[in-house]
Amino acid sequence: MKTRRLFILVEGNDDERFFSRIIRPIVQDRYDSVEIIMYACMKSVKVSRYVKSITEMGHDLILCADIDQERNVRGKKAVLHQRFSPLADDSIIVIIREIESWYLAGLDSRAQKKFGIRSFRTTNHITKEIFNGMIPRYYTSRIVFMGDILAAYSLPVAREKNRSFSYFCGKYDIPADPDQTA
Repeated sequence: MKTRRLFILVEGNDDERFFSRIIRPIVQDRYDSVEIIMYACMKSVKVSRYVKSITEMGHDLILCADIDQERNVRGKKAVLHQRFSPLADDSIIVIIREIESWYLAGLDSRAQKKFGIRSFRTTNHITKEIFNGMIPRYYTSRIVFMGDILAAYSLPVAREKNRSFSYFCGKYDIPADPDQTA
């Protein structure tokens, strides 16, 4: 029987924390292993080699990237194709705006009140700077704050509040209720 592995390439520590705590536990039963690799500090040549070897071995690959300053998803994918040549279009997930928007999307009204964060109908506009401005003063660590958000995370709420997270969940069969089998 062939080993089935999933490689999730993420930009940085905040992305790695999110995917490790929220996504990996949901998808790990589908794979023999789920590996999360931070690629932002790697040279493009090394990432391209990773992508090539993962696809040649027939394993699943997801490369996640913030949309940053690109005008749209198509533009961001073009930038990523140019940077990492063997990357297939269907392996790319573009996060609108930045990973912090996915963090905040998972807070229901009760959790928002607990953290003293104003309510958002959508988090599609959230940037790192906006997120950082919301961190309550009693938190001395951004990382601890992010961990507390993940501990209170609601997938159904996140799917409603963030368009790119909802797309990601639909594309990769992430159930609204994590206790359901996918």
